[in-house]
Amino acid sequence: QVQLVESGGGSVQAGGSLRVSCAASGRTFNRYAMGWFRQAPGKEREFVAAVSWSGGRTYYADSVQGRFTISRDSAKNTVYLQMNNLKPEDTAVYYCATGLTYYSTNSRSYPYWGQGTQVTVSS
Repeated sequence: QVQLVESGGGSVQAGGSLRVSCAASGRTFNRYAMGWFRQAPGKEREFVAAVSWSGGRTYYADSVQGRFTISRDSAKNTVYLQMNNLKPEDTAVYYCATGLTYYSTNSRSYPYWGQGTQVTVSS
């Protein structure tokens, strides 16, 4: 009932910035938290960041704390992930997820997922 579409991925040099977006459609999710996960080749999917429905509370993985910022625009049904000071180890497919009233770092908790957008960071 909820469709999520990521965009904004691409290639960037280490130290650069990218902003990925996730647009939601389908049934409303006014009180759903939104999360970002990523999966690198040969690695397990890992939690990156999450934001509450209001946008007033955020949570970040230690690996991206201080470099990434998650935000949402409820009027546009869109969540963003601003990624600064990118590192080669940030290279992964980035996925957005929703469907929970409270965020979770466990990917298996989320019922709705986007198709992912590739982020590649070169040295």
